[in-house]
Amino acid sequence: MRILIVEDDTLLVESLSAFLRQAGYEVDCESSGPGADAALSRTNYDLVLLDIGLPGMDGFGVLYRLRQREQQMPVLILTARDAVEDRVYGLNLGADDYVLKPFQLQELEARVRALLRRSLVSRERKLTVGALVLDLGAHCASCEGTALELTPSEWRILEVLVRRAGKVVTKEQLRGAFTSNEDLVSSNAVEVKISRLRTKLGAAGVSIRTVRGFGYLLDEAVESRN
Repeated sequence: MRILIVEDDTLLVESLSAFLRQAGYEVDCESSGPGADAALSRTNYDLVLLDIGLPGMDGFGVLYRLRQREQQMPVLILTARDAVEDRVYGLNLGADDYVLKPFQLQELEARVRALLRRSLVSRERKLTVGALVLDLGAHCASCEGTALELTPSEWRILEVLVRRAGKVVTKEQLRGAFTSNEDLVSSNAVEVKISRLRTKLGAAGVSIRTVRGFGYLLDEAVESRN
């Protein structure tokens, strides 16, 4: 697990980074808002420990830009500001938790573990191929934040294809995505659903390829890999 510490207090950074490394985490450090923003724009960390009072750009600005880029990594704010208004503002911007300074390192590590555990569970409930994201809990698909309108059978077919992305799925396997009260399940019915899915996935950076004699294969589109 890789953590970014964004803090301009040198002594705190040294003790905190040493403690987390000893606990088994990979740790990077930034001491300014612009530096943190640049690091976050090029690296997807598992967790961010973010101070508010930073030079160049405060922590709220860093957090705002992070969420504007639709990066969903958990953020734990470290701050000496105990005003309710600051906490509410940070949470509304997308912070996941707050720790008030001064704090005990053991308490901080417990909060880090809790956020990482929650993030891992959340990621396991989502499947991603290219820009396509399937939220298994909500039974919805999206492309770059825009929801795709799918029928129940289209959703089930797409879920099968995404779960086996890069592998061939036979028509027989896809027929199982239809419910008993739907139209006659035939090879043609599968082809109709696949054709509609191809149209709806146009901007998602994925393609459903026909593998003649075998079935279908979902993969990242050729142009997205170049």
